[in-house]
Amino acid sequence: MAKKSAKKPPIEPLADRVLVRPLSDEELGSTSAAGIIIPETVSRDKADRGEVLAVGPGKRNEDGERVPVEVKVGERVIFQWGDKVEWEGDEYYLVREDNILARFTE
Repeated sequence: MAKKSAKKPPIEPLADRVLVRPLSDEELGSTSAAGIIIPETVSRDKADRGEVLAVGPGKRNEDGERVPVEVKVGERVIFQWGDKVEWEGDEYYLVREDNILARFTE
C-alpha cells in the first residue's frame, strides 16, 4: 500500500477534483471502534479512506461562477472511488468532490 511520501506529487487537480493519498495500515489502526483487535491476516480495503493532499479550484456553476470544493488539504476523508495515479512507487487517487462521502472530524 502507499507509504507516506517525503515529496508531494507534482499533481494539481482541476475543477472539483481532489488528490487523495490512501491511509496506511498504521494510520488506520489495528483496533476497531468497539475495541476488537483486528489481526494482520484480515484484509481490509484501505482505498476508501485517505488524506487530502491537493484540491482543485472548484467547478463552475450555470452562471460561470466558481463553486469552491468543500474539503481542505490535510483532512481525512472517506471516498467512493477515484482514478488511481502512481508516482515514485506510491499510489494516489484523483477523486471528484461528488465521490467524497464524508470527512473525519477528529
